[in-house]
Amino acid sequence: MARFHKLSVVDVRKTTKDAVIVTLRPENGKAFSFTQGQYLTFRREFDGVELRRSYSICAGRNDGFMQVGIKRIEGGAFSTWANEELKVGTTLEAMPPMGSFHTPLEPAHARHYLAFAGGSGITPILSILRTVLAEEPKSQFTLVYANSGVNSIMFREELEDLKNCYMARLSIIHILKSDAQDIDLFTGRLDAGKCRALFANWIDVGSVDTAFICGPEPMMLTIAASLRDHGLTDAQIKFELFASAQQVKLTRKAVSHKAQDQAESAEVTVTLDGTARSFSMDKHGSILEAALANAIDAPFACKAGVCSTCRCRVLEGEVEMIANHALEDYEVERGYILSCQAYPVTDRVIVDYDQ
Repeated sequence: MARFHKLSVVDVRKTTKDAVIVTLRPENGKAFSFTQGQYLTFRREFDGVELRRSYSICAGRNDGFMQVGIKRIEGGAFSTWANEELKVGTTLEAMPPMGSFHTPLEPAHARHYLAFAGGSGITPILSILRTVLAEEPKSQFTLVYANSGVNSIMFREELEDLKNCYMARLSIIHILKSDAQDIDLFTGRLDAGKCRALFANWIDVGSVDTAFICGPEPMMLTIAASLRDHGLTDAQIKFELFASAQQVKLTRKAVSHKAQDQAESAEVTVTLDGTARSFSMDKHGSILEAALANAIDAPFACKAGVCSTCRCRVLEGEVEMIANHALEDYEVERGYILSCQAYPVTDRVIVDYDQ
């Protein structure tokens, strides 16, 4: 599960001044079969330090190629290198596709999908959009895409091409913060008031089957709250935080004096790729960090509870998960955790990365 595979870069193309579209050819094609909305976790050394970064696939499921979009983040080593130095012929290393930012598609069904994207949050949305339009010919898709201005719109040409191909089934609304548009509603920040106006005049929320939201966390929470106010349930709303949200530093909750009196260490067993390994660890550390310290190649990327790469299932014992931006409620109820955010509570814990 944690093994990395080689992919050859066959094309690098600018989509904005600070974002590139990278087309990849994996050596192991079967390992890189993907579902729309999933992401790849890359690794590369910078100054002797291994960095792992996750980028969403922007290609449709049956487009016949693998593509990711990488927007340069200020101070980001990997994204800056990809935008300024990555060349055709370079070999990258990545884990197989992961992520659950999608819903099952059925060609015979007629659904209405609604998506909100902010900035580079368009990347997984584009994969979903392409796949839905190609594989559910009776379904419709409405996209609301927020950017600073016209020049910052990623995949602008691709979106226009899709609109031309699926004029009767695809509606795209651009919200631009700084560039004036013919309709005042489409200028400014995508906030609660703008959501109310969109739902009152442009989007029939009552007809929506599933809503996808990808972008900065404050924007996503505002949109989700507005969707709930207009009748959608949590089960109908799917979230995906984009890369910049992974820079958030999380800290563990304070430990009570009563808890401090209990045993400070735990015996942990980790199953990965069919092999079980046991070790002792300090309860003040995360299960992921302890596994890595014990030479277990556990999967990870952001270490901030965002990407779900470190997802595993608790089979015995109890853990405290201090942050979760990736797992659905039903996954948590079934015992799944993000090991980068999971701290042992009981003296014995067994987790399985293979489930």
